[in-house]
Parts: sequence; C-alpha cells; structure tokens
Amino acid sequence: MAEKSPPEGQAPAPAAVNPTWAPATKDAVGTALGSPRLWFTVAQGIVTEVYYPRLDIPQLKDLGFIVAGDEGFWVEIRRLGNYTVTWLDDVIPAVTVTHRHERFTLTLKICTDAERDVLLVDFVLLGEPALQLYVLAAPRIGEDAVNNHAWTGDWAGRPVLWAEQGPFGLALAAVDGDGAPALQQRSVGCVGESDGWQDFKRYGGMRGHYADAGPGEVALTAQLTRAGTLALGLSSSREAAATLALQSLAAGFATAWTAYGAGWRQWLQAIQLPPALTKFLSAESQRLVRRSAVVIKCHEDHTFPGAFVASLSIPWGEANSSRGGYHLVWARDLVETATALVALGCVVDARRILVYLIGTQQADGHWLQNQWLGGKPFWQGIQLDETAFPVLLASALAQRDALDGVPIRDMIRRALAFIAREGPVTAQDRWEEDTGVNTFTVAVMIAALVEGSSLLDGREADCALMLADSWNARLESWTWAADTDLARALGVPGYYMRSAPADVLIHDGAKNEALLVKNRAQDFEPDADEQLAIDCLQLARFGLRTSDDPRMAASVKAIDALLKTDTPNGSVWHRYNGDGYGEHPDGAPFDGWGKGRGWPLLTGERGHLALLAGDDVQPYIAAMTQMTGSGGLLPEQVWDSDAIPERGLYPGRPSGSAMPLVWAHAEFIKLALSAATGAPVDRPARTWARYQGRRPRLDYALWQPRQRVRELIVRQELRILLPEPARVHWGTNGWTNPTDVLTEDWGLGHVARLPTGGLAAGDDIEFTFYWPASAQWQGENFHVTVVAEATP
Repeated sequence: MAEKSPPEGQAPAPAAVNPTWAPATKDAVGTALGSPRLWFTVAQGIVTEVYYPRLDIPQLKDLGFIVAGDEGFWVEIRRLGNYTVTWLDDVIPAVTVTHRHERFTLTLKICTDAERDVLLVDFVLLGEPALQLYVLAAPRIGEDAVNNHAWTGDWAGRPVLWAEQGPFGLALAAVDGDGAPALQQRSVGCVGESDGWQDFKRYGGMRGHYADAGPGEVALTAQLTRAGTLALGLSSSREAAATLALQSLAAGFATAWTAYGAGWRQWLQAIQLPPALTKFLSAESQRLVRRSAVVIKCHEDHTFPGAFVASLSIPWGEANSSRGGYHLVWARDLVETATALVALGCVVDARRILVYLIGTQQADGHWLQNQWLGGKPFWQGIQLDETAFPVLLASALAQRDALDGVPIRDMIRRALAFIAREGPVTAQDRWEEDTGVNTFTVAVMIAALVEGSSLLDGREADCALMLADSWNARLESWTWAADTDLARALGVPGYYMRSAPADVLIHDGAKNEALLVKNRAQDFEPDADEQLAIDCLQLARFGLRTSDDPRMAASVKAIDALLKTDTPNGSVWHRYNGDGYGEHPDGAPFDGWGKGRGWPLLTGERGHLALLAGDDVQPYIAAMTQMTGSGGLLPEQVWDSDAIPERGLYPGRPSGSAMPLVWAHAEFIKLALSAATGAPVDRPARTWARYQGRRPRLDYALWQPRQRVRELIVRQELRILLPEPARVHWGTNGWTNPTDVLTEDWGLGHVARLPTGGLAAGDDIEFTFYWPASAQWQGENFHVTVVAEATP
C-alpha cells in the first residue's frame, strides 16, 4: 500500500535514543599497517565499528546494507544470517563477505586505505535485475552518540553524506566501476524516528529525503548502484573527511586492496615459527597461529605505539551502554600479548609495548588497573600481577639483547619496591575481584622479583631474592586448603584455594573467613577454603612447583572435576566455582550478574599444564581451534549449556562475550609454540633455573608488618623487613637480655638480621621498633616462637 513520502528538510527527532553498541562477537578486525589511524570490525557480515583517531573512540556504530525490490520486498543484510567470511591469504585482515539469498548474492570486500584515514567497501549485487542496494550508516562522531549532526550535500561536485561533532567529521561517498558517482537517493535522519531503516519498516522502501538531522543520534541512508566502491573518510572536519574519501575513490579500490595486503605480508615475514609446528598442528591450527598474530597486531593503537587494547569489542555490546568495554589497556593483557610476540620473534613490537608501559608507570611503581590509551585511569583498583608483569617483559627482552637502549633499571626498581611494600596480598586478583593471597598473582610477583634481581645491584638484588624465596617457601601455608567439605566431595586431600583472605598472613583461622563471589544476583560469600580456581596452574608454568607435586596433582584433579565442561568442540574450563560472569541461564546477556561460562584461554592454560606433565597437548590446541567464531576469532567465553538457537547460543561456540579477546589469541600462540618447543615459551628463565619446581629451604624466616611469621625453625635467622630505617629492640623468653639491632638499607626496604640461630625449640622472641624519622616507638610488641620443624 502506497503512502505519502515524508517532506524534505529537517528530519524529525525521536523521544529517546538507544545508546547500545554493536554485537560483541566479531567476524573480523582490520587496519592498515602504516600511518593511517583507522580500524574496523566486522560482525553479522557487515562493518560494525570504525575507530578513529584512537582505538578507544569508535566513530561509527555500523555500516550495513538493505536489498529491496518491488511489492514491499526488502532484506536487511545483517539479519539475513547466511554469509561467509574469508580473509586474504587466510590470515590478512582484508575481508571478503558473501551474503546469499534465494533472490540475490551480495559480495563485500572490506579494507582500509594504507595512505589515508578511509574505510573502503567494494560491493557487487547479483541476482534479480529489479533489486536495488541501499547503504545504512550509523555515525558516533566525537565523544558521544547523542550530539551528532548529519547532512546530505556535495563536495567538489560529488554527492556525499556527512556527519560531524566537535573536532571530528565523517563523509561517505561512492563511485561505480567507471568512477562516476554511485550515491543516488540520499537522506539523513534521527535513529528511531526518521532514519532509513524506519522508512523500510514503515513503507517497504526509501521514502524520506531529509537534508539535515540532529543534533542527536543520527543515521545516513543512500541508494547505491548495483556495483561500486564506498569510501568512508574520517578527519578533523566533514570537508576534510570528504576530500580523503574522494581521493581514495580516485586511486581505485584495487590499488588500496593490493597495498593493504602488501603491508601485512611484509609484517608477517618477520614471524619466526619453529619448524616442528607444521609437523603436529592441523592446517586449521597453523592458520589460527598466524591469524592470532594478526589479530594481536590489529589491536595496537597508532597514536600511542605499543598500546594494545584488550578487544575491539564490548562484551554483550548490543545490550551494554558502557563506553569503556574492552577498548582499554590492561598491563596484564599487554604483557601476555607481548610475550606471545616475543615468542614469535616480533621483538620490535614487544619493545614498543615495554616503552609504553614505562611511560605509563605510576610514580609509586604500580600500573593502573586499566586505562584509556592516553594513560587516563578508567577503573581504580590495584592488581599486583599488573605491577609484576612489566618486569618480566623487560627481563625477557634483556635476555634476548633486544632492549635496543631502552633504560629499564628505574622502572624495575620502582615496580619491585611497590611489590615489596604491598605484597603478597593483592587488592584485586587477575579477575578484578577479591583481595587476598592469590596463587596466580603470587607466582607472577615471585617471578618478577627473581627476574628483576638480575637487573639490580648488591643489596637490592639480595632483597628481591629474599622476598621471592620467602614467599615461595610459604605458599602452601597461605593457600593450601586441606580436608575441606569440597575436598572430600571431590576425593582429594586438598587444593590450592582461589584466594586466601589477607588475614592469613597474620593469624590462624583466616582460611575459613568468607570470600565474596561477585557478579551474582544475591550476595554469595562461601568460606574461602571452599573456593577453587584454575589460577594455581601458574605455579607450575612459571617453575615454582612441578606438575607432579602432590599438592599440584591434587589441585588439578579437583579443577578438572569441578571447573571443566566438555562440549562438542572440546573441553573448556571455568575461572572458579560459583562464578557469575556470563549469560543468564536462559541465555539473556550478562547485566551485572549471570552464570560463569568456559574460557578458551583457560583451555590454553590447562594445556600448558598438560605439556609439563608429559601429556598430549593436541586436544587442547584442537579445542581452542574449534571454539573460534565464523570468522576464525577466539572469544572470551563459549556457551557451555544446552543450545538456545533463538539466541544463537550453541555448546562450544562463542557466547555474547567479547570476541576477539587478544589475551586468548596470545595464549593460543604460546600453547602452540610451547608444544613445539617442549616447554612454556613464556616461562621466566631465571625463575625456572632457581627453583626448578621445588619449594626452597631457607636458613632464615622473613617477618614484615603485613606478613607476620609466627614460627621460626631451629637454627634459622630471623630477618625483619621494614619500609623505612628503624632500630629493632628485641629479647627472648619475656624480654630476657634485650638488645638493639639497626636496620640496613637493602634498596627495596630496610632489613634487620637478628642472631637467633642459637635458640632452642620452645623459645619465644619478642621485638618492637623505634622509628628515628618520627622519633616514635611502634607501640606494639611482636612475638615469634622457635619450633623444631615447620608446621604443615
């Protein structure tokens, strides 16, 4: 039924806008290597986000298409759901998407201009001659979506669609195969009221021809020729953006496609893969190794070299209004990425990461929980593994003589001093949740202390090793849970806890304290020693414990029994029991609570443990390979319950979480290369050489204000590590024969060594401090008991 077309002029605005983002699960990501500052993602077979001038500022929500004909027939391509995605040479992110319908085939070739900030989409519509092609674009210019302005217009005599806000402008232009203008009917509108999609929904065709829309959340619409090239330019004004777009169109799509591919081929030539890799990896897994390297590289910002965002997606983005999402930098993810690059031989890229980390280290030595690319904080927590990881990267590059003059001693000194002051308790674990002693975090800190010690001198190095050895020796006293209800149910003597409450350092019974499980609809605080996580596998990976250590073996048995889920694509592991970070049981998106799902990257971590145990690693590599999405990207999580087809959720397939997850791609690279070389490629060399999986035996016990040892084994020396100079006043058995010992400056702290080696079992040591800087006594006495042997 025909209806009257809306009038031209100002487009009507809606009562409200929809601030949600594009789908989180991507088919592809891409950027040209070189000077342009433009990135794109592909999901549902269309361009879903374009970033400029930095990776944390998406300037386009999506660029989609509609195919329409007579009698009200129209199909929005993103909802068709029948498409294939191929990458150039299987690994280069120049993407060809082919959509198939019984009445037509639409082929899109997508890349960016290697010389300009322009996205290019070559399009060909085949099928019934009466069908027409339309483009829909949703700008997000500037810092928000709700103050954009859009126009139709002409530039240099060529028709364009424009959008602008503040210092950012966007222009959309198109040509056919002869270079003639390919934008035909044009309109701009406000989303939800006068945009082009509303036209097709209401009228079955394009009826609106508005010349001006906004300010608000705007959309661009145009009829296209059946074949041609679209150019989306971004710059400091709409006019500059139009000039860039028209230049790219004049140069030709074939030229841009060739140059784009050439840049990536040159970078890929630097990758060094062990020859053994081709002998035991399937063709699909070999391809995923190379594609993972490309995915990682696509996430590096061009304005801030060395800054890699965690993902070009926002988890559950279609139901999420968060501006940050994963378009942020985490020091942990950054170093996990860098160590994969080092393993590939891409040390220049890894060195840029180190330089970025040095430039964003805080004055007191730590790194922010996460940050925008320019270093501005996003979340405010402190995670000590993120303070330790950069030290490991610096050490790895130094051992390969790949620093190229980058000074690292000050960075390492400040980072280790912060760890010495704050550890071993971290304010947040690596999952950004609980305070406590976490095995993963402690493993990374110990490794950083050992690796960093080689880059320090004298007493500073001695202090770092003293801390590392002491913490390593006491790991089980802090984190081992024995004979719990959960252990008995799982048939094991005990396991390494998810995290031990901070009080475990100063008094008995702390393991029974409640530990909050976040991301739940209601508060859930089981006892800490009833919670199990996969984090302890890092102890074996970094060489602090062997894979066959009885406690490690028991923990792995418990982990496999409680945290593993088998899917049609292989086994996947959960973070910890009771996790709530994932879709709801009915498949609805995570909205602050849900049910934790399996993480492919944890399949990689479990695969590393299998390698150390001498088991077959192939099932883990194959599982990660099979858990990729339709575009070959690894997700943060996979669905691990019964299929819910109406929500697109199938066991072993990507859920609505972030995809790609750069950390997951880095883990896959490391698992594949570790399997080829026979040992974890990211295992810190000096840490392995020092411990080789064995708990150290010490001739001293270390006391710190935050870590108060309560027992001293006969013949051990008591060492006291303090944050500033002090006089230690001490005696034995009721302050008999009290004496004073002055601390010595050991760089990372001030150490007093009490001559306690001659004391007998049962003797008590009492001590307190006098602080010269403030001319005050501590006002508290401390006690340590001498025992014949350590309490289990």
